[in-house]
Amino acid sequence: MPRLSTLVLALLAPLSVMAAPQTYNIDTLHSYPNFVVNHLGMTNIHGRFDKMTGKIVLDTAAKTGSIEAKIATASVSTGDGKRTDNARSRDDHLRSADFFNSAEFPEMVYKSTKLNFNGENLESVEGTLTLLGVTKPVKLNVTSFKCGPHPFNKKPMCGAYIEGSFKRTDFGMKFGVPAIADDVKLAIGIEAYPE
Repeated sequence: MPRLSTLVLALLAPLSVMAAPQTYNIDTLHSYPNFVVNHLGMTNIHGRFDKMTGKIVLDTAAKTGSIEAKIATASVSTGDGKRTDNARSRDDHLRSADFFNSAEFPEMVYKSTKLNFNGENLESVEGTLTLLGVTKPVKLNVTSFKCGPHPFNKKPMCGAYIEGSFKRTDFGMKFGVPAIADDVKLAIGIEAYPE
């Protein structure tokens, strides 16, 4: 009887491991948030943040998990980082108290509260965005999501692209509205690898 119990446990062990949640670290070199905001009603300004860290916990069997992404606000980049005439660049202005106030609030954080699956497909993420010390709900739609072996080194990985929008005035970022639009489109491209 003890041998049978041992055999059953040995057979069930791989199943419990497969169903267990897996934690992934966000690859900072291949993941970054980007945004679009209308400028003067004339055109859209695109920007990105060059530094983001975080973790993803995924249980594909239970269709549950979580995402936490920490974005360094001082890493904002819009293509106007330094000027030769010594005038303040757009990126420096965005780091100032008028916008991201990076000195006082060095991070903004997106933290999920629920992952929404449709069958095997992750369709959306419900969560909160903390910006300028204010936390508000923001839902992001998942336009692509895939886990599998890396095509070159064959190690397991997951990738996703999620996007949504929010009003910056909800977080107290009021400078320039309405000439600089209140609505901000946010998208985050992610590649992540198991811990």
